[in-house]
Amino acid sequence: MTKDDLRERIWDHLETEGIARFPFPPHGRIPNFENAREAADRLADTEAWKQADTLKCNPDAPQLPVRRRALRDGKTVYMAVPRLRDEKPFLRLAPDEVDDIDDATTVSGSSKHGVPVDPEEMPHIDLIIAGSVAVDETGGRVGKGEGYSDLEFAVLRGFDRVDQSTTVATTVHDCQLVDEIETDRHDVPLDLIVTPTQTIDTESSGRRPEGLYWEDLDSETIEAIPVLGRLQP
Repeated sequence: MTKDDLRERIWDHLETEGIARFPFPPHGRIPNFENAREAADRLADTEAWKQADTLKCNPDAPQLPVRRRALRDGKTVYMAVPRLRDEKPFLRLAPDEVDDIDDATTVSGSSKHGVPVDPEEMPHIDLIIAGSVAVDETGGRVGKGEGYSDLEFAVLRGFDRVDQSTTVATTVHDCQLVDEIETDRHDVPLDLIVTPTQTIDTESSGRRPEGLYWEDLDSETIEAIPVLGRLQP
């Protein structure tokens, strides 16, 4: 089964079984799911969460409870600007800089409350939360198909803001767990998978990308993302 086939299968299942939550339809996005808050609470019980001071989190709806919990727990959250299109391609949401956590952690609110930052201004990232369409217990992950989550990791790796010690986690519904995902070299393996009912330490042996694979990026992508010009050899 290809990644595209797997995405369609999961999106269809979430919709037909009534597991998907707003926004609808779940297709074409990181799908929101019932009991996403329970998954976020379970994530907050992990040692990786307790040890983390700085997070990079995706902006999608199922991880909204994660972002809110992080700020309430005193952690600083970094979110990527859509498609990394700005000169300062990340937004900082710090507990002491945010007055309205509920609004600041939404997609629209993050651009209003977040402080644009350059990767060189960012500290080391302790924990990455990635949005997922499907995952397997060995750490394989399928996103919505645009590749920006892995690209963000590669950019931060290029600036030495993430490394082998950075934990990569996701929150998903149990039905998003599949038997096996065939991964590519640019895919970032997951260390931790959290659902509303279980926490899975993948003990991933997958090799993390050490940076950007320039031969996989077309000229339009490089031109559209200013920060890539600073990393290009």
